Parts: sequence; structure tokens; C-alpha cells
Amino acid sequence: MSISIADFAKVEMKVGRITSVEDIPTARKPMYKLMVEFGDGVGKQCVAGIKDSYSKDELQGKVVVAVVNLEPKPVAGVVSECMLLAAFNESELSLLSPERTVKLGTKVG
Repeated sequence: MSISIADFAKVEMKVGRITSVEDIPTARKPMYKLMVEFGDGVGKQCVAGIKDSYSKDELQGKVVVAVVNLEPKPVAGVVSECMLLAAFNESELSLLSPERTVKLGTKVG
């Protein structure tokens, strides 16, 4: 499937830092509820099925890349307002992070 550059330009990705990590005990799959800070006091709640790949300690304070302009959606009974980007295959998952230190809220493209 192909998308146009105009469609891709609609996706807003930013650098954020995970500030809190909680289990979602009612989820069918292992999931976390995360708060991600994007700078200037802007934070979004995110539900992520990454519990099998990352411990709470590994995630706390981690700098990540997220899609921030998704329509909020309930996942496992929790509203998710953004989506973390990751590289993955059948057995591995790795969250995307900037190679160098950048200001929170920096746009990714």
C-alpha cells in the first residue's frame, strides 16, 4: 500500500519522555499505561503493548518518538492519546529514540 506525501505530512511525530508507567491489570494482553511529556507542560497518555519487551524501570525517563495527533481511542478501558514508534518483528521490539539529545517536543519527520 502506498500513501501520498500529503497524507504522510498529516502525521505529527515528536520526541517525548516517559514520566510514568502503570500496569493495566484488566487488559487481555500485557500492557502499560504511560504518561509521555512533550515539553512545555504538554503531556499525553499512551497505552502500549510493550510489557513483554520493557520493564517499568527501563521505561521510566526513556526518551521516545511518538505520533501525537491521533484521535484519542479507548484501549483496554484506558484512553490512549498518542502512539509510541517501535521497530519490531516476531520476537523483538525496540522503541525508537533520537540518536542525540534533543529538546522534548522536537518534531520528527
